[in-house]
Formats: sequence, C-alpha cells, structure tokens
Amino acid sequence: MVERASLNAYIADNTVVRPVALVAELSLHTADESTAIWQATERQLADASVPPPFWAFAWAGGQALARHLLDHPELVTGRRVFDFAAGSGLVALAAARAGARRVWANDIDPFACAAIAANARLNGLGEQLAVVDRDVTKAASGAPDRIDLITAGDICYDRDMATRVMAWLRAQASAGVTVLIGDPGRDYLPRAALAPVATMVVPTMADLEDASTRTTTIWRVLS
Repeated sequence: MVERASLNAYIADNTVVRPVALVAELSLHTADESTAIWQATERQLADASVPPPFWAFAWAGGQALARHLLDHPELVTGRRVFDFAAGSGLVALAAARAGARRVWANDIDPFACAAIAANARLNGLGEQLAVVDRDVTKAASGAPDRIDLITAGDICYDRDMATRVMAWLRAQASAGVTVLIGDPGRDYLPRAALAPVATMVVPTMADLEDASTRTTTIWRVLS
C-alpha cells in the first residue's frame, strides 16, 4: 500500500497535468496512455493495494456538472456546496471558481482525497476547498450542517451503490437541499426520482467509454 505521506508523490509520478476537455478553465492530474496507472491491469493495482484510479479521469457526469456550475454561477455564489463522491474534485473546483461561499469535496478513497487536494492547489483553489474523507451516507458521520447544494457526478454505474446513495440523496432533497446529479446514461440511474435540468455532449476518452463523446444530463433529485 502506498503510505499516506507518499500519496502526493504517487499522484505526481503517475499522472500528467491537462486541462479538462469541457472545462478548460480548470486542469487536473490525470492518467493517459503515457502513465503507469493507465497501463496497469486491475490485478496489478490490487496486488499493490492500490484501488482503481477513478480519481485520475474527468468522467462525463462530472464534466457536465462543472460546466453547468461555471456557466450558471448563480447556482453556487454565496452558497455552501458539497461535492459527493468527488473523485478528482472537478465539480468542487468549479463550484469554488464560480464563487461558492464554502466547498467540501467528499470521497472515501485516500488516493482521491490526495488528488482533490493536489488539483485544488494546481488551480489556485487550495484555500477555498476542504476535503471530507468519510462515508457521509452513514448517519454517524454525515455531511456538514447547513449545506445548500449537493453535487454528484457519475454515481449510478453500480446497482448497490446507486440504490444506497440515491436513498441518501433523496433524504437530503427532502430536507430542503438542492441536489444535482450529472449522468451520461448509466444503467442504474432511477429517472423516476429525477427532473432533467440540462443536457450536453461531453468529450470523453474512447478507451474508457467506448465513445469519443457522451450525451450527459444534469438531473435535480426530487424530494
């Protein structure tokens, strides 16, 4: 396992810095064909006790949400924003750049948490964003109080995760929090519980998505 103190070095050594295709205002530490974690098999990563590097890619749902927030800063200006399952932290970075009062980026993967912090520093937003590394869907941990907006990109790719997470997001919406999801047509998105807000075509990596673009919808979770 990569030691926590070495996470920043691991990210620097295994990624390249590139602007985000749909969100050129922001850059991320990402994996591509030139990096070792791109070339590593899932078994090789597991043998090294390294979880799959979901944090090293700008997934379509996150790109769409980030673009939407930057194009509509009134959604976040002066508000408290919580980016759930943040991965690279792209959506949280967009919220901070768009003028959010306070931003939290949440992920339970320690590599993702380190990447979020590194990406915040890379974009000059290190002082505007806090990282939350616990499972907030569990009542004992929970999200910070008085959240105005929750964002979640690409969370419905696994049935069990989608069921558990959507129950939590619906509870937040019922409590008066605005909840936005970015989704490029994942199999387990419960559309009956959602209202569409915007749709856009997002550039993607064909090796990840089997397509060079994905039509991605931003949904509001109904209370």
